[in-house]
Order: sequence, then C-alpha cells, then structure tokens
Amino acid sequence: MRDRSGEKITLHMDMDSFYSAVEVRERPDIRGLPVVVGSDPKGGKGRGVVSTCSYEARSYGIHSGMPISKAYRLCPDAVYLRVNMKLYKEISENIMRTVRVFADRFQQVSVDEAYIDVGDSVIDYESAILLAKKIKCEVLRLHGLTCSIGIAPNKSIAKIASDFNKPDGITVVRPEDLKDFLFPMHISKIPGIGKKTQQLLRAMGIDTAGQLAAADVQLLIARFGKYGILMHQLANGVDMREVKEREAVKSVSTEDTFEEDISDPLEITRSITELSGKVHAAVIKKSFRFRTVTLKVRYEDFRTYTRARTLNAASTDKETIIKTALGMMEEFSGKGRFRLLGVGVTKLEKLDKEQTFLTDFL
Repeated sequence: MRDRSGEKITLHMDMDSFYSAVEVRERPDIRGLPVVVGSDPKGGKGRGVVSTCSYEARSYGIHSGMPISKAYRLCPDAVYLRVNMKLYKEISENIMRTVRVFADRFQQVSVDEAYIDVGDSVIDYESAILLAKKIKCEVLRLHGLTCSIGIAPNKSIAKIASDFNKPDGITVVRPEDLKDFLFPMHISKIPGIGKKTQQLLRAMGIDTAGQLAAADVQLLIARFGKYGILMHQLANGVDMREVKEREAVKSVSTEDTFEEDISDPLEITRSITELSGKVHAAVIKKSFRFRTVTLKVRYEDFRTYTRARTLNAASTDKETIIKTALGMMEEFSGKGRFRLLGVGVTKLEKLDKEQTFLTDFL
C-alpha cells in the first residue's frame, strides 16, 4: 500500500508468544503462570532448548533458544510443556486465513508472522492504524489470541516495529521518524544479523544501527562481501523488497537432540538412518524429489556445523539420503561427542501424478 505522497506502507503481524499463548488458550488453568514450551527439563538435566515461553516466564530471564536445563534453574516451578507442532500449525492456518482477507498481497513467513500489503485501499498511516486495529480485533475475537503489528515504509522496519511494543501492541514508524526510531537500536534488531555477525561488527566498533548506517560501506564489503551492502542498506532503513505470496517449500529436514551426548559410530549411524527415514517419508508424502542432501551436527560444546552435497540427478530414494548423510558425517566422526544431529534435503522438485504413483514402488 502507498500513502497519499506515494510512499509505500507495509504491515507486519507477529503473534504474541505464539506456542505458549496457544497452550494457555487450550488450558485456562495455567493462565497467569510462567509457561515454557520446549523439551522435558527432567529436573534440570534435560537436553533440549526453549522453543518459546510466556511473558510471565520471561520475567525470570527465560527466553527462546535457551537450554531447557538453564530455564529450569531460573524457574523450576514453571509449567513445562512439550512442543505440539500439529496444534500450532492448525491454529496458525486458521489465523492466516482470517488475516489474508484484509490483504491485497499477503506473505506468511513463519507459523506466527506475516507481511500485509492492501494495495491502494489504505491511503495514509492513520487508515493503516485503523486497519491494524481491525486485524487485531478479529484475531482476538475469532481465535482468542493477541498479536502485535508494525506499520512502516518497508518490510524490515515493519518487522522491527512489530516487536517494539509487545505484547498486543501497534507501533507506527513514519518515513520522517525512521532514523530516530532505527538508529538507537542494537544491531541484533536488524533482521538477518545473527550472533556471529554481531560479534564481527562489534570487533569493528559497531553496536547500533546508527553506527552501522554511518560505517564505511567499502570496509563492510571487504569484511562481509555483498552482505555488507545489504546490512548497510537495512541499517539506513532501505528495503526494496515487495510483499509477495509465500514461495513453495524449499527444504525438508528434521533433527534430534540427544538425552546424552553420543560418539559411538553405531549410535550415530542409527540416528542418521532414522532421521533420513523421517525426511524421506515427508518428501514422498508431499510428492517431491530432491537434488541436495544436508547434514547438521552440534558438538557437546554447542559448536554447530552444516554440510550439503548435491546429487548428479534428482532422487526419491531413501538409501540415497542415508548414504549421502553418512558420507558427510565422516568429516566429523571421531572428533568429539555430539549433542544434536540433523538431516535434510533441498532443491526440491514437484512430482507429477504419474511420477508420484511410481514412487510407491521404490
């Protein structure tokens, strides 16, 4: 959408603490309690991580991605629940159908967030705010859940804005206020800048979006390549991406965090074989064939590596996934104990009906 001056206006909707909010909706008796969704903490000895948590749990210092054992130490009396992805996806689909009605173009980017563009029907930021309020009211009325919405000139600023006033908030960033809003932000708030990049930027004396925006772009290119240009643009509030419908599935993967770190070759082979079988079942169910097999390994000290190997021809064969993944695993075996292993496939191609039928006999 564009305002009267021709400036684009983009909305980003982000559900509030989605997994835990769904669990609280389904179990009213735990409302108001610290709720942590992830793996079983096993009295502080659990091996997994926190997927998400309620705002009450966050007051104890718990956050997404934290080891579940640490979350338990911070708040042993919290309600700990396992991830119920089937339920979350079902509710997500219902919510997205509700919100899509308001959009001329709609881009769902995860199970709990989406970008919204309503074309020329919204002519200024005031009417965009009214639209955001209507979306929030409908999501709450129909689904019993709250969301936060960012309204801004582009996608990256809208995403940052949706996280600015959580939960149940609306944050508006007009073009004339963009730099005042963005420049004081820590670089971690810029979409796509992860922990490793943050460390490298801090080594260059860059901690805020304003410092990144003012940095010599040639130095950024020398350190980060083309990604340095993109970071510099985003830090200056420049993002030319359009809202577009979600693309087709690009990958299928699964992973396993072990109860105890493993190093035994037989256990490693068994794990990769089981993971490959799960990936293959999903590929066949969705009528895909694949060109690339991926492997993810995480050592006991949390060092994480990924590898990928592209095949000479597209395949639907389970043994190919197993053999390729085990082949890549040879690089890491014997070099430590593993906390997590993951297997996936990418470069997917959709099979036609005849090809799908033939895969039943493979």
